Amino acid sequence: MNFSKLTAYLDSLEGAYEVHGLDCKIMRGHETLYRHMAGQSDPAGRTPITAQSLFDIYSCTKLITMTAVMQLVETGKIGLDDELQQYLPEFERMQVAVDFRIGEWPFAWPTLASPLVRAERPILIHQLMSMTAGLSYDVFSESIQQVKRETDNRATTREIVRAIARMPLVAQPGARFSYGLGHDVLAAVVEVVSGMSFGAYLRQNLFEPLRIAEMFFQVPEQEKHRLVKQYRRDFNTGEIAPCSDMIFRLSAGSESGGAGLTCTVDSYSMVLSALANGGVGANGARILQQESIDLLRENRLNGQQMQDFSRAGKVGYGYGLGVRTLVDGRHAKSPIGEFGWDGAAGAYALVDPVNQISIFYAQQVIGLFKVYSEIHPSIRDLAYEAMEITGNGANE
Repeated sequence: MNFSKLTAYLDSLEGAYEVHGLDCKIMRGHETLYRHMAGQSDPAGRTPITAQSLFDIYSCTKLITMTAVMQLVETGKIGLDDELQQYLPEFERMQVAVDFRIGEWPFAWPTLASPLVRAERPILIHQLMSMTAGLSYDVFSESIQQVKRETDNRATTREIVRAIARMPLVAQPGARFSYGLGHDVLAAVVEVVSGMSFGAYLRQNLFEPLRIAEMFFQVPEQEKHRLVKQYRRDFNTGEIAPCSDMIFRLSAGSESGGAGLTCTVDSYSMVLSALANGGVGANGARILQQESIDLLRENRLNGQQMQDFSRAGKVGYGYGLGVRTLVDGRHAKSPIGEFGWDGAAGAYALVDPVNQISIFYAQQVIGLFKVYSEIHPSIRDLAYEAMEITGNGANE
């Protein structure tokens, strides 16, 4: 195996995209095949990226949340076809915007002042997972801002989710794919079913079994010096500058199932490695059955929903239960059924159960949209080229 092209590519990202710090780890089985860190963790350039660096992984949190939900599905405590209102009654009477056009840009999320109609059917658990429930991603909605004001920005997961229930849907449940706050809602479902906070559930049922110590919703004060500084690309000017804004965290007191976690690359890679190896971690702990992993990566979208999802620019992918899943391998060097997700600051997770491969890449630049269309596919293809694995899983 020769990873020199991948290393050269990663080293080029600072000059090409102003990615000032990154970490990339590839595993097969539970062994590390490749690891490369580059750049600095602070704008002054004094602190190099190390294995101890902490990255805000944003929506890569969603894969953790999906694992937790599927654990509860396995034990019969949640059904994929269950109605959400069974667990969270505040979602019983939802309203739907009548004139929101999914996929148009620019756009404004609907409000309670928009033309609305009653939802024709209840939201189901699997719709929350597959982003077909109709929820928006309006983190600045009046209901969320109100509860943040009332709690001095300490609103709990349940309080935030009650605020989400007061927001109008952008489509009828089950009708369209719309990337939204459904996984934050599922964190509250986990709390109701388990009787624990979402973070406590993850610690007991996922992190501790895999012996993961560094996966945080709130980074301890004594560890904050390890955080890789975040940057933001200005949409209008293209300028990239340091930015401390954490808009997707919703509140300092919530444990966001959609975008809340901060961790090291090693910690997150332990979860990916387990998912790539039949749900079993390096220490032998099982976090999921293979059948549950296969359900996660089964495409759930119909024709219209695939059109909606295609606007995300993930060429060749459909969307399963909270993960992209490769359904057309003509433009990828990974095999059909490879799955994962990514994060707002550029984190990228790939799980390949066919070859027991996992890839995790982390950086800290919000608003760098080319990370999804250019950087992530390049990392994927250069990695598979180096491993000499074809898309069908056979060695060349």
